[in-house]
Amino acid sequence: MSELAIGDAAPDFTLPTDSDGELSLARFAGRKLVLYFYPKDDTPGCTTEGKDFSALAAEFEAADTVVVGVSRDSVTAHAKFRNKHGLTVLLGADESGAVTEAYGVWVAKSMYGKSYMGIERATFLVGRDGRVAQVWRKVKVPGHAAAVLAAAKALG
Repeated sequence: MSELAIGDAAPDFTLPTDSDGELSLARFAGRKLVLYFYPKDDTPGCTTEGKDFSALAAEFEAADTVVVGVSRDSVTAHAKFRNKHGLTVLLGADESGAVTEAYGVWVAKSMYGKSYMGIERATFLVGRDGRVAQVWRKVKVPGHAAAVLAAAKALG
């Protein structure tokens, strides 16, 4: 599979969520959408990232931008994660892995000399036209949510 690039049509998706029924690309047609992919609920980096995006929720809303976090965790795990940390972003449960694969973020990783498959921390900004407007790969969490917000505002 080739990597998604700026200008590509964003892959369609439908995901269950713990608080909002179902999420789909079509549901956000005409709005800007941030899809941030993260490895695992309730881990240090993922918690910080969720809190950072949640802290900027009002500013994303003012920029007519919806923020959705996606991992392969279950709806139940997402609910616990959201409640424990007071997250306000939507969380999509990609248990089948179809969305992480469609966006090219299910990748080979290694830790302590062992190889495994996992989610690359990556973010996609989708414009009102349903096309990828910006891509961040191998995201470092500090300052990332603010950078995505600036890009969403600049997109108009």
